[in-house]
Amino acid sequence: MEQFIMNTRIYMGAGSLEKIRDLEIERAYIICDPFMKQSGKADQIAALLSERGACWEIFSEVVPDPTIGVVTKGIEGMCAFRPDTVIALGGGSAIDTAKAVSHLYAAMDKERRPRLVAVPTTSGTGSEVTSFAVISDPEAKAKYPLRDAAMVPDVALLDPELTATVPPHITADTGMDVLTHAFEAYVSTAAGDFTDACAEKAIRMVWKYLERAVADGGDMEARERMHNASCLAGVAFNGASLGICHSMAHALGARFHLAHGRSNAILLPHVIAWNAGLETAGEEAALGRYVEIANMLGISAGTPKATVHGLIRQIRNLMKRIGIPEQITELGIDREEFFSAVEDMAEKAAADACTDTNPRRPEKAEFEDIYRRLCKGGTL
Repeated sequence: MEQFIMNTRIYMGAGSLEKIRDLEIERAYIICDPFMKQSGKADQIAALLSERGACWEIFSEVVPDPTIGVVTKGIEGMCAFRPDTVIALGGGSAIDTAKAVSHLYAAMDKERRPRLVAVPTTSGTGSEVTSFAVISDPEAKAKYPLRDAAMVPDVALLDPELTATVPPHITADTGMDVLTHAFEAYVSTAAGDFTDACAEKAIRMVWKYLERAVADGGDMEARERMHNASCLAGVAFNGASLGICHSMAHALGARFHLAHGRSNAILLPHVIAWNAGLETAGEEAALGRYVEIANMLGISAGTPKATVHGLIRQIRNLMKRIGIPEQITELGIDREEFFSAVEDMAEKAAADACTDTNPRRPEKAEFEDIYRRLCKGGTL
């Protein structure tokens, strides 16, 4: 038996942020990063809350790759303020922080979790509709994916106007995160008809609109479609889960402090090649699924493997056009330092929960080999 559950009420399109006025909120705890406070976006939400007579407080200490320490501070603030609603404003880091804070706050006080409203300001993580959150431990240089159905936001407000000022390089990174979510959900061992439908649509939209959004941040049609694609990909992987591209990106990003979307992007061509068995004599189960994606995008060749080679080539071409490099050394990482970290990253990737639904199960040595391919030549 399969199941598909969608608990989030989604409002989308220009002006959807103003839906906050209509929500039954008395005390709102706004979780965001310092930039959201300094830029006035948090105050914009506060003004909407004031219009409906609600009290509010802003917690603006979110950091990239949210840490256990930040989550602890957020819980302390909630215990003092006692909100009925938590509003997460920002990218994946803010929304993941709000999920973890709300969930642990409710568990500690043995109370019902406050309503959780997610307002994404980047088009990437899809965290506004998922049960996932990723928390970092800087001392262990590790990222821990958390999953609990209770962490799914109740409301998502997809207002593309909030993404208009996102810089091109962040638009590129987060857009490749969307594409990776959709690819991994589509080839997941837990994929089904409903998750496939969302993944397929997300892939089509990223393929058509990402380059436009990077080239011109004021292209609001591209911004809106990328925002919707991010959410659709989130719906897809919330149901189907992910794969080793994310497992490896979690370890890579935690070790070298790389943006999550960029980590996914640089790994994606290598993971597709390995999952599809392009270097083996036989055919892996995922090969046909990648062929389906390629054909959907108008890519085909004489054989299934040749078609997937073509798909990988087109992904790399897209990355080049939007300014994402192919090799780890192009990101300012020392080659020898990277190779010395490969074994530890492989161990962490093998233990990552996302590995469980990958279409092909790597041994530790195979994780290491994929990592080494991120450097030209593949070995020292």
